[in-house]
Order: sequence, then C-alpha cells, then structure tokens
Amino acid sequence: MKIAFIGLGNMGYPMAGHLAAHGHDVTVYNRTVAKADAWLKQHGGHKASTPAEAAAQAEVVFTCVGNDDDLSQVVLSETGIIQGMTPGSVLVDHSTVSATLSRDLANTLKGGGMAFADAPVSGGQQGAQRGQLSIMCGAEENVFARIEPLLASYGKAVVRMGNVGSGQLTKMVNQICVAGLIEALAEGLHFAEKAGLDTGKAMQVIGQGAASSWQLVNRHATMLADEYNHGFAVDWMRKDLDLCLEEAAGLGISLPVTRQVNDFYREIQAMQGGRWDTSSLLRRLKQS
Repeated sequence: MKIAFIGLGNMGYPMAGHLAAHGHDVTVYNRTVAKADAWLKQHGGHKASTPAEAAAQAEVVFTCVGNDDDLSQVVLSETGIIQGMTPGSVLVDHSTVSATLSRDLANTLKGGGMAFADAPVSGGQQGAQRGQLSIMCGAEENVFARIEPLLASYGKAVVRMGNVGSGQLTKMVNQICVAGLIEALAEGLHFAEKAGLDTGKAMQVIGQGAASSWQLVNRHATMLADEYNHGFAVDWMRKDLDLCLEEAAGLGISLPVTRQVNDFYREIQAMQGGRWDTSSLLRRLKQS
C-alpha cells in the first residue's frame, strides 16, 4: 500500500520502518529533516517536505506526534495532512492526545469523505523496535478492518476498543495503571534498600509472584543503578496524566493516586528531570 508516516520520533521511526519492511511504499515527513534522511538511508522509501505532500498519494496516513497542539498543527494547518488526503483515505493517529480532539478530527475528515482512527500504543521504544506494541484502537468497524493488517506489522496486540475516542480513553487507563505501578515499585525498592536487603534478590523473588509487573521486570535494575536516560520521559507522562485527570473531572470521578503521582512527576521536573525516564520516581524518593 502507499503509506505516509508523519513523525519519526523514538516510536514513529521504528514503526514506519516495520511498515517498509513489510513491503509497503512509505513516504515520511519529520520536522527535523536529518531524522527523515537517516530513516531513508536505513529503510528506503520517500521523503516529503510537508505533511500535505506526504499524504497526497497515500491510502493510509499515520501520525505519531507529541500532543494535541502538535497533532492539530500537522493535520489542519495550511500545509497539513488534510490538504493532501483524498476521499477514501484513512488517517491513523498513534499519538497520545485527548479523546475530544480525536473525535473532532474524525468529524472534520468525515466531511471530506475520509476516515480517522485513534490508535495510541503501549510498550515503549523497545516495543516499537521489536514490533511488539500493544495498540488500542478507536475506529468504525470497516475502518479497523482496513488498517488492522498494517498495525499488525508492529503490534503484538491490536484491539478495536470501539468507535473513535475509545482508543485514547483506553490509553488513559494504561497510564493511570502505569503511574501507580511505578510509584509502588519505587517505594518498594527504597524500602528494601533502607531495610538492608539485597534489592536485586528481592526483586528476583517477588518478580516470580503476585507483585510482578512489566515495570518491575524491565526497570528495577536501571532504577537500582540510578540510570534514567532512556525510556518514556517524565515530560510526556505529565502530559498524559493531565489528560487522564481532565477526563476524570468530566466524568465526575476522583483519581487520587494518579493525581499524587502526577504531582511527584512535577517535583521531578523541578529537579530538571523532565527528560528522565518515568522510573525516576525512585530518585525523587532518595532526594526527598
């Protein structure tokens, strides 16, 4: 298929690469041109000078950008995707943004005979590189049927959650759960160290029981080594948790743990740790 991929960050770069490896004709666009050039050198394909140019011949357009403002700009600006898409094409957004924006974009594109799917992902940069992402998708059934084989090129779990917006709501559930898990892991490690335990052994044994999680298995060693220059940045998690809390307020519900952990990440930002991995909650505990 003719595909456009907009946004070659830590996630988008390998995801677009998987599409190319599966034989699709991929045109990429990235604000930092050097990143697009590096991708072309590695994967072949084509480079566009604007999102509109990238989308012009594409049957499916993918986006993977930072936040609501970034997505609105890349889709709706004078050189945006909407200027290049044609009737019958589909825009698949892998960004983590508000469900409201996803629904608004879907309505806008529908008016031009185009379709939209929100498809946020979980699994981190490693998951993207290995083609092992979990993809939660909001789309009409016929649209999902068209894009599912493409998503499967880098997704180990590709699930339609419902209509547009439901993918973003599911990603919020993911971030709510992850925030609490990381803080609990940080507190457990901190407790183990202060209690004089061999923390590595402690993680090994509890990792085989009910306390195990992806975060424990994949992050405890780097947390113990005080290494945080990898993975999902605190700045992005703050953005995501703000979305969760805004949505919760609209639903009239309280998320006390999520709110508390969001405040902890705010403290880490004040420590100049906005680009640290989210597991840096342990560093905050040690310095508090």
